[in-house]
Amino acid sequence: MRHLVIVIGLAVTLVLSSSSSFAAEEAKFGSEQEARAMLEKAVAALKDDKAKALAMFNKGEGGFKDRDLYVFCANASDGVMTAHPYLKGELLQDIVGKKGFPLGKAIMERAAEGKIQSVTYWWPRPGTKTPLEKHTFYTKVGDQICGVGVLQAVDVRRVHALGSFAASSAATL
Repeated sequence: MRHLVIVIGLAVTLVLSSSSSFAAEEAKFGSEQEARAMLEKAVAALKDDKAKALAMFNKGEGGFKDRDLYVFCANASDGVMTAHPYLKGELLQDIVGKKGFPLGKAIMERAAEGKIQSVTYWWPRPGTKTPLEKHTFYTKVGDQICGVGVLQAVDVRRVHALGSFAASSAATL
């Protein structure tokens, strides 16, 4: 009985600490809802003043850079990136995910005016090499194709799975 109390206590501690770790990790990175909202805001800015909007996207001003979220754009005609933190001037259609998916080509082929779509691929967080699942929302706005991507916090999910496992293991003792 004493061992059961100790195991349950440890499981509860693990679950509570992983929940607070999860919340702290989540606060460091943007969410899918925030990425989509940023793209919608970017569409409005482009429609209002394209040159000013592209300048703000490139500088990360006006709320167009938030934690790991940023706006990227490319010319719809030739794919030259007109806004991106480190790929400006590159060709969108040449960008391939870390597991080989031709995401740039897919975005170029599927982008449609007035329709927000998404694509999923693998990409590392800036400053790291480990690829994570990334969802990018994109659309066409006039002569631009723009998007905002959000990386999934894989390691945070693992922490939650461990907490769930510990809690269920304690319940079966």
